[in-house]
Amino acid sequence: MSFLENVRIISDELDQYLRESASGTPRVVNQLPTQEIIEKLDLKAHLEAGALDGSSLAEFVHNYLDLTVRLHHPGSLAHQVAVPHPAAALAMLVEGITNNPMAIYEMGPAAASIEAFVVDWLVSKVGWTCDSYGAAREPNVPGAGGVLTHGGSLANLTALVAARSQFDDTIWGQGCLGDLALIASADSHYSVTRAAGIMGIGEENVYEWTVDPSRSAICENIGKTLVRIHAEKKRPFALVASACSTATGCYEPLREIAKVCRENGLWLHVDGAHGASALLSAKHRQRLDGVELADSLTWDAHKLLRTPGLCTALLVRDAKALDTAFHQDASYLFHSKRQPGFDSIHRTVECTKAALGLRLLAVLAALGEKGLAEYIERQFELALQTYRLFCGIPGLECPLEPQCNILCFRVAGEDALQLRVRDTLLADGDFHLSTAVVGESRYLRIVITSPETKLTDLRRLAYRVLELSKTCN
Repeated sequence: MSFLENVRIISDELDQYLRESASGTPRVVNQLPTQEIIEKLDLKAHLEAGALDGSSLAEFVHNYLDLTVRLHHPGSLAHQVAVPHPAAALAMLVEGITNNPMAIYEMGPAAASIEAFVVDWLVSKVGWTCDSYGAAREPNVPGAGGVLTHGGSLANLTALVAARSQFDDTIWGQGCLGDLALIASADSHYSVTRAAGIMGIGEENVYEWTVDPSRSAICENIGKTLVRIHAEKKRPFALVASACSTATGCYEPLREIAKVCRENGLWLHVDGAHGASALLSAKHRQRLDGVELADSLTWDAHKLLRTPGLCTALLVRDAKALDTAFHQDASYLFHSKRQPGFDSIHRTVECTKAALGLRLLAVLAALGEKGLAEYIERQFELALQTYRLFCGIPGLECPLEPQCNILCFRVAGEDALQLRVRDTLLADGDFHLSTAVVGESRYLRIVITSPETKLTDLRRLAYRVLELSKTCN
């Protein structure tokens, strides 16, 4: 069959999948043993036959979709994964066929130009002056810039490499002496300590400050952490703040933290992988008050910007800091040349890079800034309404009022009960939840991302959880 005929087969299956998922009729999650899934998909036979086409393609795609987590389902509440807009899926089809690895401009001029445009748009939302990929920068005048990369973990690593290079540019060649210190809150994402390990700083040299609801207490705790670092003869070079935390969705006071960083010569990196999208909302952008004082920001489009993964922006207040973060030498890539565009390869860990900007641009072009802002505000408001609903239901407890679309709650009982309730919900297939530890207790956790989720669905979840708390006890 022709390419077009096969595309029609797949599009028909996907259209049915979207409609069924949005209705909430099928299971939201279908967890089977790996071997059983391999057999259901008949992978060995397809491998031997090599003829996935026509009716066999339709059967394979149908079975595959039946075994997925349905993110468009109203009961999909577990993780910080975007419910992708169909326009972005179409963009990924174009991306997959053209396969232009655009970190080198000549290998993907259209994709590279779209990334430049998208990065500058994101930079403008932070409140920085755009660098336009070096095109408009005046000598000795800093301009903000950035790069799109494959995920928040890689963006956080890249930001910390840039921070380290600014702090001590001899480390790239001579190695780390073991005396660097990195500061992060106790609620920071695990990728921060992972980055410290990769960079040779070491997890033991990541100093945490205690998270406290009081803004003044946070800054006081950072000060105490700095005293400890200096007493141990370490050199602090950067601080990572969360906007927002992964477990609870709480934002840290960026303006106050930035003041501490300025006073102590620290690079401030804001991990806004999930929460930076609030910058698009006039109602919620105050959650990131002071973000413009940061040196760098991680912002995932594949969380709240309806963009398929992975698509993350690493943005920096001074693009020169990112331009000098990495050192590289390859005669076939790095040499003087005349071209009308910009190579971004020196700003990333990756060499080959997908046309990530095309995915996000497709969503922007389909919904517009206003449409995305309305989506974000809807999800945040629904989380707040759910909090108020749950607080009024005897037997349910919420530790914190939500600041975004993440809400934690629990039923009376031990931590193990929360896990048993979740396991039963997953087995039922109507709701997909996660859990997180808040304080010293484990809570059920929901992330409201599907535009199909309504307050009635969450009320039904609450009473199902209460029912299970009795039968699972």
